Formats: sequence, C-alpha cells, structure tokens
Amino acid sequence: MSFKFENLRIWHIAMDYGEDLFNLSKNFPKNEIFNLTSQLRRASDSIALNISEGSILQSAPEYKKFLSYSIRSLAEVVTCLHKAKRRNYIDENQFQTQYNQAYNLMIMMVSFRSKVR
Repeated sequence: MSFKFENLRIWHIAMDYGEDLFNLSKNFPKNEIFNLTSQLRRASDSIALNISEGSILQSAPEYKKFLSYSIRSLAEVVTCLHKAKRRNYIDENQFQTQYNQAYNLMIMMVSFRSKVR
C-alpha cells in the first residue's frame, strides 16, 4: 500500500534533490543559518511537499496549482544557488551540478503538469 505521490518519479527526484541541497548547505557559514541556509532548505523541501500535497484529493486544476507552487519553489532554489555562489559558499562545479539538476527537474515537472487531467 502506498500514497499516489510515492509512485511519481518527480517526487523521488525532488526528495533526493532536497537532501542534496540540505547536505550542501551544511557547509554554509553559521551566520547564514537563519537566512540563506534556511531559505534554501525550506524552498528545496517545498518542491516535494507541494507535489505530494497536490496529489491527494485534489481536482486536476488544483493539482496543477500545487505543481506550479513546486516549480516556483524550484526557481527560488536556483536563486539561492546563485546567491551562494556569489558569496563564495559553493564553487562553480557545485553550482553547475545543482543548477543542472534543477533544470532537469523543472523540465520534468512542467511536462508532468501539462499531462495532469
């Protein structure tokens, strides 16, 4: 027995991505714990949270709305990654790795959203 969202590839990828970003943010300076670290963690967790929340007892338009929230959270993550790179908390390689994962996840989520009926 499982919840519907647990069978979604995008949910699993979003869950893994959130953990990757949580681990990446462990190296941010302590003075960022209530600022960029927190924002990055909340936004990255929100991606999977909105995918799951929208999948339960929602109409198709409502589900699409939650998927849109997820995509917006992903955009927030990308901005946090840019901030982290500008502040030299991550290097170019770390940025590119996470940025590419974000981009691929966005493509999947947009495609999935367009198929929800």
